[in-house]
Amino acid sequence: MRPFEVGLVLPINQSFVDGSTTRWAEIRALAVRAEEMGFDTVWTPDELLWRDPETTDGGNGWWECIAMAGAVAAVTTRIKVGTWILSALHRNPGISAKAVETLDEISGGRFVLGLGSGHAGNQARLFGLPEDHVYSRFEEALEIIVPLLRQGRTDFEGRFHAALALEQRPLGPRPGRIPIMIGAGGPRMIRLAARHADIWSWYVNERSEVAEFEPRVRELEAACVEIGRDPATIGRSAGIMVEPTGVGGADRIAVPVRGSVQEIATGIRSFGDAGFTQVELMLWPPTIGALEALAPVLEQLD
Repeated sequence: MRPFEVGLVLPINQSFVDGSTTRWAEIRALAVRAEEMGFDTVWTPDELLWRDPETTDGGNGWWECIAMAGAVAAVTTRIKVGTWILSALHRNPGISAKAVETLDEISGGRFVLGLGSGHAGNQARLFGLPEDHVYSRFEEALEIIVPLLRQGRTDFEGRFHAALALEQRPLGPRPGRIPIMIGAGGPRMIRLAARHADIWSWYVNERSEVAEFEPRVRELEAACVEIGRDPATIGRSAGIMVEPTGVGGADRIAVPVRGSVQEIATGIRSFGDAGFTQVELMLWPPTIGALEALAPVLEQLD
């Protein structure tokens, strides 16, 4: 049994290389095969439309996160299914909590809520979504989502969000026990994760190495101590790039873990050795062939 969990981030977006669209048949095949191979979780990202402000093309689109998570949950049976990371900025928080409970019902108690503040900028503006006070909006959203998922009710009226004497009905198979993972990179978000999350998560920006995550881990531990929480009680999740074949190109996103089976296994294992409880793999290229190349790596990690 692995001492830490390994997840696969599903490619539900158009390709950054040639703009091609990943179809449901491909996403389903990746999820089903990941379950067969022994991955612990499959994750659906939550993005809308990425546009480079310096170009005039249409940008890279994404399939809708919650709908895709439900579909993945319906075609799998054992593997956990999660959002990586659901945007609180894009949705009403009470309805988000209802969607989470519904996904846990569809999956038979396998859903993991990955939640974040969301992206401002063009992505929000194009859809008529707010761009201001992103972290304050998130903090208020937590005042609704967390009590609904933990106690089944909330009564909150803030500057940006409200849920008035709201009860969570119906309830899924795990009332009060759906795991909450908060994606947090900055000090304010890390403090919120320390207060509310079962798991803290962040992703690689430059190099898929433990050293890149260390400053944020120290901030998380300090935030836990500040509120009287044992840092050992919060899980730690790192999202990294992995390039298991000779096909290059991952570096345009972040330097991946690459090389031989043993080298890739060692790179992934280093996160477990550093105290991470989960590692989420962003696969490059995002294909069945690359996934199959990870099979011997998973064997090395067991």
